[in-house]
Amino acid sequence: MTITAADWRERAAGLFPGGVNSPVRAYRAVGGEPPILVRGAGPHVWDADGNRYLDYVGAFGPLLLGHAHPAVVEAIRCAAEAGGSFGATGPGEVRLAELIRSRMPSIERIRFVNSGTEAAMSALRVARAATGRDLVLKFDGGYHGHADSLLVEAGSGVATLSLPGSAGVPAAVAAQTLVAAYNDLDSVAGLLDRHPGQVAAVIVEPVAANMGVVAPLPGFLEGLRRLADGAGAILVFDEVITGFRVAPGGAQELYGVRPDLTVLGKIIGGGLPVGAFGGRADLLDLVAPAGPVYQAGTLSGHPLVMAAGEATLKELTPAVYAGLEARAARLAEGLRRPGTAVARVGSLLTLFFRAAPPRDFAQAKDSDRAAFARFFGALRSGGVLLPPSQFEAWFVSAAHDDEAIVRTLESLPA
Repeated sequence: MTITAADWRERAAGLFPGGVNSPVRAYRAVGGEPPILVRGAGPHVWDADGNRYLDYVGAFGPLLLGHAHPAVVEAIRCAAEAGGSFGATGPGEVRLAELIRSRMPSIERIRFVNSGTEAAMSALRVARAATGRDLVLKFDGGYHGHADSLLVEAGSGVATLSLPGSAGVPAAVAAQTLVAAYNDLDSVAGLLDRHPGQVAAVIVEPVAANMGVVAPLPGFLEGLRRLADGAGAILVFDEVITGFRVAPGGAQELYGVRPDLTVLGKIIGGGLPVGAFGGRADLLDLVAPAGPVYQAGTLSGHPLVMAAGEATLKELTPAVYAGLEARAARLAEGLRRPGTAVARVGSLLTLFFRAAPPRDFAQAKDSDRAAFARFFGALRSGGVLLPPSQFEAWFVSAAHDDEAIVRTLESLPA
């Protein structure tokens, strides 16, 4: 007997909060029933009812090569056949770390973890230890995982569901986080001036991608570097999304700004669960067992994850990046209509239902979300699957060839 998507949804509803294991998957911002996806290949996914979609979700970012890329599948197979996890350092960790460091020179040392949340949380622990300070400055609409102190004024699923933050976060913890406006250096300078000698770290998505894509204005990231230095704070780039996507060396290469610490995830795991934090050697040498900052993980540096990440990075040649740029630019140009705006950096883009691309979260929230929901539904009916929120980025992969872009544009509602 064939089990339908409706059957799977009914079973999931009795098992998981809201029927899902991550909030945005519930599709509440766009309406309709969430899909039950069972297979992916190249730029396509198939649901449990046999429907095929052109996929711009891409597991929310990791699948820069598309689904089931042969080199990644083979690497995972070989690692699994070699025994899986050992609870000891293996060659795959070393090779992947060397690849990352060769492409991001700011990362002199690195620690692999299991999620972006864990990586961001750990990076801030290092920053606090290094400075002896408690406060962290983040940006309105920036999402750095679901650690307590980082859910203040967060984007991604928090914004999608219109949550003010999160229940269960103590007020005393939330008070350790200062919130500035993205692309507004005056707001950053004002907070640093009001809290002299108290801010341990400034953490930022160098290209905001959890309020939809919002590019940094010229001089913004350079200004953050200058302000952090002036305040004695650690500058942390959260490149979980942008790392190895917007350029071979991430946003820090694209914009020429070197952070003290970098948070990574998604692409470096080739679609498997991963995170990492790295940066200046003096900062990472504070991490146990080299130093007093404790961090540990049973499955950190898992051989299957390392193999998938290594295989992915090795495939990311200059020709791949050139193709990504060309096809994402073609898609963005084809999406533009009166009353809409497209924000794009490399293979990240968002179609906003507002007159101009937003500069910050307040402007992103001013978009017509009901219009986006209708647009989402029309494309889904036409066989194109978008991220189910105005506040999520679209992910173009290397598997999205010219035919896929043409098909997407032909599916646009009149």
